[in-house]
Amino acid sequence: MKLFRFYILLIFGTLSFSLKAQQTPNKLAVFQDTLIKISARVIAAQSDAQKLEINGNFVKTLVEALKAPNSFSYPFDSLKNVSVIKSPDQAFRILSWYLPLADGSYRYYGAIQMNTQSGPLKLYPLIDQTDNLSDPNGITNNQKWFGARYYEVIPVTSGNRLPYYVLLGWKGNTPYTTKKVIEILSFNKDNITFGAPVFDGKDLKGKNRVIFEYAKSNAMMLKSDAKAGMIVFDHLASFNPEMKDTFEYHGSDGTFDGFKIIGGKLKLQEELTLNNDPNSNDELYADPKKNVKPIRKF
Repeated sequence: MKLFRFYILLIFGTLSFSLKAQQTPNKLAVFQDTLIKISARVIAAQSDAQKLEINGNFVKTLVEALKAPNSFSYPFDSLKNVSVIKSPDQAFRILSWYLPLADGSYRYYGAIQMNTQSGPLKLYPLIDQTDNLSDPNGITNNQKWFGARYYEVIPVTSGNRLPYYVLLGWKGNTPYTTKKVIEILSFNKDNITFGAPVFDGKDLKGKNRVIFEYAKSNAMMLKSDAKAGMIVFDHLASFNPEMKDTFEYHGSDGTFDGFKIIGGKLKLQEELTLNNDPNSNDELYADPKKNVKPIRKF
């Protein structure tokens, strides 16, 4: 009889655990639906004041959602305005987004959620202080954040040093220029640091982060390239030599540079040759160096 009772308790305990496991994703899905509706209200807002107020409600709701058990595993992939990226080592994830304002500027929001398994929420809010930073190259923390919407995180380890992470981010700037940033994130116990002098190369001594600025009408590639084994990006140059210090006249000149991780440093590599994977449309490409017209097949 005792053995029978034990099996009954075991079955009910398992069912109870299974039910709780199912309830958490359902609860988070409800939170996500609420956040989607709040996002729609932000977009529809008629003024910056309304937009900022509604976004404040978005932030509070998101924090409540993240307090749910096992929220770290929930992707929030239906929140199209929020970038959610996990570190490859699963140590943390970053949620970041922006608000475009009426004057053509942007305000950034974000948080770093640590992977505490089933423990209590450990969350670092990211407070955008872009306009208040006297030196955009300074080493800062989560309370003095050089805001961006991050889309890639790359871990760097070397010897016995504490690891750090390279963050690639998009940073809308003004009605005339856009920025992208290579940010350095590191952790030391409960402290977060943004920026570090890990860049090595021409004109990079003392750089704690790399900031690119270019014409808003242009696009810039900045990403990791597994085949090249480095972070690669478009080389930016002025369209007009007389406007070399005016970034609204800057854009890609068709060449590429990169950073290769060597000995825990990001070493600049210039004038890279990047090769794409073979593609069925390659035969339609006319190499300007050879001045050969593409052969079209129908």
